[in-house]
Amino acid sequence: MKYLSFKDGDKLPIVGLGTWKSKTGEVSQAVYWAIEAGYRHIDCAAVYQNENEVGEGIAKAISEGLVKREELFVTSKLWNNSHKKDQVLPALEKSLADLRLDYVDLYLIHWPIAFKAEVGFPNSREDFYTYDEVSISETWKGMQDLKEKGLAKHIGVSNFNQNKLNELFEVGGQKPEMNQVEMQPYLPQRGLVEFCAEHGILMTAYSPLGSPDSRAEKHENDPKLLVDPVVKEIANKHKVGAGQVLIAWSIARDIAVIPKSVNQERIIGNLAATEVKLVEHDMMQLRDIGINHRFIDGSFFTGDNSPYEPSDLFDQE
Repeated sequence: MKYLSFKDGDKLPIVGLGTWKSKTGEVSQAVYWAIEAGYRHIDCAAVYQNENEVGEGIAKAISEGLVKREELFVTSKLWNNSHKKDQVLPALEKSLADLRLDYVDLYLIHWPIAFKAEVGFPNSREDFYTYDEVSISETWKGMQDLKEKGLAKHIGVSNFNQNKLNELFEVGGQKPEMNQVEMQPYLPQRGLVEFCAEHGILMTAYSPLGSPDSRAEKHENDPKLLVDPVVKEIANKHKVGAGQVLIAWSIARDIAVIPKSVNQERIIGNLAATEVKLVEHDMMQLRDIGINHRFIDGSFFTGDNSPYEPSDLFDQE
């Protein structure tokens, strides 16, 4: 397993198990299978509404002696309805209770936008706060407090562009240590990757396979990354699956990657991507793949009823 290193020397296994969209009733077993297979990095979030089951899987693996807590790297995320400074700690405490943990290894601000406390997903303009009402700087100060208390060993963000990261730098104190964003060959995020590297921020790629489980009508005509001719050609050459090529692509870029699955065979296969060594020509082919596409476009947060714009979420490349 390849690792990424934080400035204090803590190490993050570069491949982790993602749990977004993993159905209740399946997640606990998936987490257990993953740990049994050798995963030591589990990525979750409050809004996925399955952290209790993630905790069950972790607890079972620990109780059976498959792993010790200190050998695991567990990430969770602060949802948009807990962005006021005094809401940050209770939100993490809820996740810790669900996960049956005393601390998380990494805690992220999930999106750089704020909802009112009772809102899970917004339906009207009144469901949102503006930046004037709840700034991301206020939220970041709450995150810094968590690290000082030892409840989160590392803190960072998700879905933050360069402008929003710069805003957090101005707060002073602990800077973000991680930025988790969508990344795959159709969306390599080169500018953001460079920016984060310059500022010592590690990166994690979500939806590395192109979000193939999306069934929303708006995504019916999305390009299909797993059957892209370039990806298939490289997979055939290495005698591996297309998904393994896409995971190996992030690994080759020194970017953590969190493919999700509740299928035991696929969980094992995804971890085996650490053995796939893409050569320079493979990376060049993927760099020149010729399609630009963002699968998770944030439109559910930036519609007519929202005070936020796409430019609040993503670099305009």
